[in-house]
Amino acid sequence: MDELVVSTDVYVAPEEAYEFLVDFPRYERYTEYLDRVSRTRGDGGSGSRYALKFAWWKLTYTARSEVTDVDPPTRIDWRIVKDIRAHGSWRIEPLEELPADAPDDADEGCRVTLEINFDADSADSSSVSLPPLVSFGWVLDKVKGLVTEEAERVVRRAVADLEGRERDVRLDVRDRTESL
Repeated sequence: MDELVVSTDVYVAPEEAYEFLVDFPRYERYTEYLDRVSRTRGDGGSGSRYALKFAWWKLTYTARSEVTDVDPPTRIDWRIVKDIRAHGSWRIEPLEELPADAPDDADEGCRVTLEINFDADSADSSSVSLPPLVSFGWVLDKVKGLVTEEAERVVRRAVADLEGRERDVRLDVRDRTESL
């Protein structure tokens, strides 16, 4: 199982960060390759399902995800329900003290972490219609390279939207895999 973890400090209350992150349909605004997010079941809490339509190069793919557990305001767990074994979470932890590099107007903050676990070898090649002479292995290698880039982009853009301003965002990125 490959793992990617991206975390940063956000200068809002943990409850505000949680309410922001549990709204999955807004994620389409943060990525280059996610065209649309539609809730297909539920109210955003545990058991809610989403269709995430991705487009990259000449390919489109709709991932089906489910929120598996929520613990407001500290955690949102999810999994992909078809075509690949993948799961992850958003974790929100209050900051006991604001760091020295916090914005001057920050009153409180939290550490927000996106964790993604996936088994690239479990990807179902029949789930994507490929152009002639293009191998699924080639596509998978290219997409694996985009995972870290997209995770970082999502977190940076979400922070700007959540805080209501652009700023330099320091990301802590950890991956435990040889495939990224």
